[in-house]
Amino acid sequence: MPVEFLTIAQQKCYGRYADEPTPTQLERYFYLDDRERQLVNRRRGAHNRLGFALQLCTVRFLGTFLVNPTDVPPGVVNYLAQQLEIKDIQCLSHYLERTTTHREHAGEIQRLYGYRDFHDPPEYWRLVRWLYRRAWLSAERPSVLFDLTTARLVERKILLPGVTTLTRLIARIRERANQRLEQALFRLAHPQQRVNLEKLLVVGENSRQTPFEQLRKSPTRISASGLVAALQRLVSIRALGVNELNFTKIPTARLQLLARTAAGSKAQAIARMPEPRRIATLLAFAYVWQVVAMDDAIDVLDSLVRELLAFSQRQGIKERLRTLKDLDAAALLLSAACQVLLDPDYSDPVVRPTVFELFDSDELAKAIETVNELARPEYDNDYYELMRQRWRQVRRFLPHLLKTIEFQATEAGQPVLQAWHFLKSIEGVRKPDWDSAPLQIVTSPSWWRWLVDENGQFNRQAFTFCVLQALRAALRRRDLFVFPSRRWGNPGSQLLQGEAWIAAKPQVCRLLEREPTPMKELENLAVQLGEAYQRTTANFSDNVAVRINLVDGKETLVLTGLEKIEEPSSLKLLRQQVENLLPRVDLPELLLEVQALTGFASEFTHISEATARVQDLPTSICAVLLAEACNIGLEPLVRADVPALTKDRLSWVKHNYLRQETIIKANARLVDAQTNIPLAQSWGGGEVASADGLRFQVPVRTINAGPNPKYFGVGRGITYYNFTSDQFTGFHSILIPGTLRDSLFLLEGLLEQQTSLRPTEIMTDTAGYSDIVFGLFWLLGYQFSPRLADIGEARFWRIDATANYGVLDGLAKNRINTDLIAQNWEDLLRVAGSLKLGTVSASDLMYALQGGKNPSSLSKAIAELGRVAKTLYLLAYIDDEAYRRRILIQLNRGESRHSLGRAVFHGQRGELRQRYREGQEDQLSALGLVVNAIVLWNTLYSNAALNHLRATQAEVNPEDITRLSPLKYKHINMLGRYHFSLPEAVLRGEMRPLRDASAPHPNPEILWG
Repeated sequence: MPVEFLTIAQQKCYGRYADEPTPTQLERYFYLDDRERQLVNRRRGAHNRLGFALQLCTVRFLGTFLVNPTDVPPGVVNYLAQQLEIKDIQCLSHYLERTTTHREHAGEIQRLYGYRDFHDPPEYWRLVRWLYRRAWLSAERPSVLFDLTTARLVERKILLPGVTTLTRLIARIRERANQRLEQALFRLAHPQQRVNLEKLLVVGENSRQTPFEQLRKSPTRISASGLVAALQRLVSIRALGVNELNFTKIPTARLQLLARTAAGSKAQAIARMPEPRRIATLLAFAYVWQVVAMDDAIDVLDSLVRELLAFSQRQGIKERLRTLKDLDAAALLLSAACQVLLDPDYSDPVVRPTVFELFDSDELAKAIETVNELARPEYDNDYYELMRQRWRQVRRFLPHLLKTIEFQATEAGQPVLQAWHFLKSIEGVRKPDWDSAPLQIVTSPSWWRWLVDENGQFNRQAFTFCVLQALRAALRRRDLFVFPSRRWGNPGSQLLQGEAWIAAKPQVCRLLEREPTPMKELENLAVQLGEAYQRTTANFSDNVAVRINLVDGKETLVLTGLEKIEEPSSLKLLRQQVENLLPRVDLPELLLEVQALTGFASEFTHISEATARVQDLPTSICAVLLAEACNIGLEPLVRADVPALTKDRLSWVKHNYLRQETIIKANARLVDAQTNIPLAQSWGGGEVASADGLRFQVPVRTINAGPNPKYFGVGRGITYYNFTSDQFTGFHSILIPGTLRDSLFLLEGLLEQQTSLRPTEIMTDTAGYSDIVFGLFWLLGYQFSPRLADIGEARFWRIDATANYGVLDGLAKNRINTDLIAQNWEDLLRVAGSLKLGTVSASDLMYALQGGKNPSSLSKAIAELGRVAKTLYLLAYIDDEAYRRRILIQLNRGESRHSLGRAVFHGQRGELRQRYREGQEDQLSALGLVVNAIVLWNTLYSNAALNHLRATQAEVNPEDITRLSPLKYKHINMLGRYHFSLPEAVLRGEMRPLRDASAPHPNPEILWG
């Protein structure tokens, strides 16, 4: 039962003053009202009055009494002394002269204000039940439970116990919840199922691996054989019979956590577990991995059908280019013959003889035949008929696919589902009845041209390929879906429904600060939009950056780009001074120093053996993180003479400690530490963020990569879509195969991130822009602020049809359909509430809302609402140059962060060479963590450099400070043979000395030789 989940810094801060309270905290917790002043003034002597007041406010702020009640920050003493009109605060030193006085005061405060001891019933048992419920229903880490419990105790006026008392209670309750989970899963599996699960750990006769190890590996090949293997894997997991069991009473989060633990463990380690735990672990793995196997199979199918379509296009264009010379020759010959036909000098009776005299009739007939063969109608540029070359490949996987996957459909997807069922019904039938074939999916003339010949006969190959194309498109729109699935499921089924929605609606309206009925909201929007138009119109004549041009009789807005602001000499000087003071450091030392400061390595726990302990584990974790982030592998870090850096140790740590879950927790610590540095606070408060993608080529065989010639050439790659706060920290990231639309993932980054930051405004490039995104952002209370590349293409909307908006009146021609919004208001709230409460994935919902040529009424209503929010944004965007510049500055921060990420990820030509999605996510998350560590270290030392400059009477302009950046890295050595050690002074908690700015700069090559 591990209880050492708090860092030394957290233990020191528990029940004590970590720092001076902020002005807001002083006003909230340390202000004495009239009743309290009367109570304080009953004490005899200034020292007793001040001491009593300190104890009263301390217990209100910390939730406990201090052993030494005078051990408080000076700011608190001064704040209370001013209220009590005590001029000599040195009198406080007499408060502890009589040893019983402060204890009597504490007892009186506890009695008068209703503070209770931790173990007093019934509050203790209420706390235990509350803790147990949270531990059972969620997978929250113990440090989070500790913070939540502390806040609950303070709120309910229960005196905080000792730190070990609370940590042991949390550890004991989590252990009970784990045991309950194991027993529940063990009882759920019937005897035969337990036998089947046990067989997963036995190596077969003709195999070197256990079935368990084979099942947990995702497919890597996009081919017919790869799809067949993925489908067989799905069938093998289904054969374990987990679908027959009822998992409704077991929290999904706990099942997923246990399954991830199993997937990261060796079969031998699971085999050594006690039977209940072993069966529970395997059952959770089977339950969760059937979803994983289904998603992987559909991923392969999606990529394979895309390859088939791309193949026909490539072959068609290639064939077109090859025959272009013959087509040109035939066309020129026919052109010359037609010129004779059209020449007025030749009368009708002599036209034919003249043509045949000039041109051989056989050559003309051959030219006509060539043109008919090679020329294609304008609508027929898809070259679908060339897919027949891949027919044998399709036949390899199609029977398995028809037999294994059961698709379901929304109303919009019913035609595709009917076509799929017809395809299934004719499987194995040599002469099917085509009269009953559902042909609603055949909408392209290109398909009709191949599907039906001159005699009206149907082509089976053409119909099959047409269904596969429609199937893929419907899956990507989520008109077609599968169950169970996380990535290809039905997002509509995950929305709050029925009684659950009725019960949640009041809470959702409070959370979102939205009215339950639409009329008041629409009235407010109309007022806001009218005021925004009037404000922008009033400022238009003075706004030199914007003008309206008449293009083809249509008014078009033209916005002049922002001019570059020249940097003042004071900023250049300050930047140079700070950079000169930053110590030179090797990247391994930087990581170790940040670990010593924040204790982030303690968030890395063993995947299956929570009690596993080894000496110098933080050193090993930092080494593995550096190997992953720099893309250099473990070999350059191995030191046989250092136990923490041996090859076996590093490999063991990589496989058991480095995973998405632990990296996210460690990253949260770095983000939290950054927010406390004064320099970071001058850059922003964490309310603003930007999102952008960093592209990586993936030269290895994998299904989790996509093509894009612009970024990956002839190869394939992935997009590391990350979110950067205004304090330069990365607080969330998403791995995207290929280069999907950014707008699909914007909300996911805001809603699913797990740091203390709460950004309310997000900025992107134009790629993240859509009306639906604007609508969902407004519903959820966020501000969406994209940088618009061509504002002249944007459409302005109005609610009031009769309003006159002056110079902008001609632009505001489009009217909002408020009736559509009002009719769908209930569903709009339900969608927003489901997103806010986390019942539906934001990216899956965006797929469903933005896909398809025939959007649903709900999609139209969200887009309509988004047009109002978009117009409000556009008006602010053109009216306020400072706003536009703020967006540009934040986006530049994200791009600069990407440059730092590229510099860190320098190994293996900067290519990502992980085959599986999990490995890709882990490695790029490690990169994000190391970049955050560099940002934190640079911020910390830049802040110290500024303090040094102020202490030496150097002039520091506050405006220049806001333009400094922690993304510099010339002073950080990322190359060479690495070592892991810290100077003794840093180990004692001291900071490195700042460099002498006047000293000559050594050559880095000589310095790091």
